[in-house]
Amino acid sequence: MTMSLQLGEKHFSSAQPESAARRIVTFKVGDRTFGIDVGMVREIKGWQATTPLPHAAPHVRGVLNLRGVILAVYDLRTAIGLGATEATATHVIVVVDVEDKTAGLLVDSVSDIVDVPVSAVRPAPDLERDEHGLIEGLVLLDTDIVALLDLAAVIRDGGAETQLKTSRAA
Repeated sequence: MTMSLQLGEKHFSSAQPESAARRIVTFKVGDRTFGIDVGMVREIKGWQATTPLPHAAPHVRGVLNLRGVILAVYDLRTAIGLGATEATATHVIVVVDVEDKTAGLLVDSVSDIVDVPVSAVRPAPDLERDEHGLIEGLVLLDTDIVALLDLAAVIRDGGAETQLKTSRAA
């Protein structure tokens, strides 16, 4: 089932030309706000049960069939160390294109689309759990800190990727 969302937009005044702005989709996991470039988002779907895969990484929720394309769904809550999501009808899957893959991110809710000047993106503190990290930068929106995700890092350790490649080849 495809869910249609109306997302409001905020625009930040900036002395920089519009080409120096990033348009970001923000979403929530618990009380934390994350963001990704809007160009990476293919669609936003309501929660749909996934098929678990044996020996997949803990943050790989499973796979689902999106109009004939099998895609892995990653539980962002698990990826950031908050435990597994107890998915309900209010949760959403953000379908993204990352490098040459299409994947889903299970999140609590989608919040907004915002334009952020590139100069407002701050580097993430060097506190990541490994050398790859999941956060590419931080942005302050009003009083909220938005962590910009490195999607390639989120899906990098997906044991399901190998299995997906195998299933696509079959």
